[in-house]
Amino acid sequence: MSGSIEDIEIELLLDAIYRKFHYDFRNYARASIKRRLLHAKAKFGFDSISALQSAVLHDETMLPQLLNYLTVQVSEMFRDPSYFRALREKVVPHLRTYPSLKVWVAGCSNGEELYSLAILFAEEGLTERTMFYATDINPAALRAAQAGVYPLDRLRLFTENHQLSGGRSSLSEYYTANYDRAVFDKSLRERTVFSDHSLVTDAAFGEMHLISCRNVLIYFDRDLQDRAVGLFGESLTRGGFLGIGSRESLRFSAHADLFSDFVMEEKIYRRKAR
Repeated sequence: MSGSIEDIEIELLLDAIYRKFHYDFRNYARASIKRRLLHAKAKFGFDSISALQSAVLHDETMLPQLLNYLTVQVSEMFRDPSYFRALREKVVPHLRTYPSLKVWVAGCSNGEELYSLAILFAEEGLTERTMFYATDINPAALRAAQAGVYPLDRLRLFTENHQLSGGRSSLSEYYTANYDRAVFDKSLRERTVFSDHSLVTDAAFGEMHLISCRNVLIYFDRDLQDRAVGLFGESLTRGGFLGIGSRESLRFSAHADLFSDFVMEEKIYRRKAR
């Protein structure tokens, strides 16, 4: 990290957030975290990062607001439809062989990926044997995911993605339109545990059959990516599956040897049996 005043302020702020609140952003990709903090500083009307730090430390309402800038909440249902088609066509046949299933959506944001998987599993007849675990470090995002409410104007894109993913039904079967909102059916989350979990500091989830963590690793530095991939390796059952984002890779991870390529073009890997 360079020694500019602004960079020093950022380092001090991230350390203060970790020491007081135990949220650890210190090893996030620095260019990305700097861009988000500068955006937050401008939006909140502070003259400096130090002024932002003082507010975070002394005003209990500030951290929840800042978390919305530090964590990425941009997603869509069935994002990259070919990924979900690959899960449906290549991964689901293997999952069918298990009497019960555990699926972890790591970094679930506002829940779009969770509901995508819940609908896919419902269409494939796997709902009754599956428990979903949706985790994020942002409490506001978890609340939004648990509510399952999205602006109605986003449903056209969601519907197109669903059909391109090989959807076997109409997406409209899974939500109720209410004025300018779409409320997804509570049955989609009846078998979901929503939980605060940090890939930076928390331990593994055990015996998962599928972990989907897409477009999260890209915001981590190399050491933190290695930690997360190792965590996924510990959390997956032998022969379990890991899906990551289209711009992400396990190729340079220290834990890459835990996995074999499964659907390489969609960044789906399989935990080795050894």
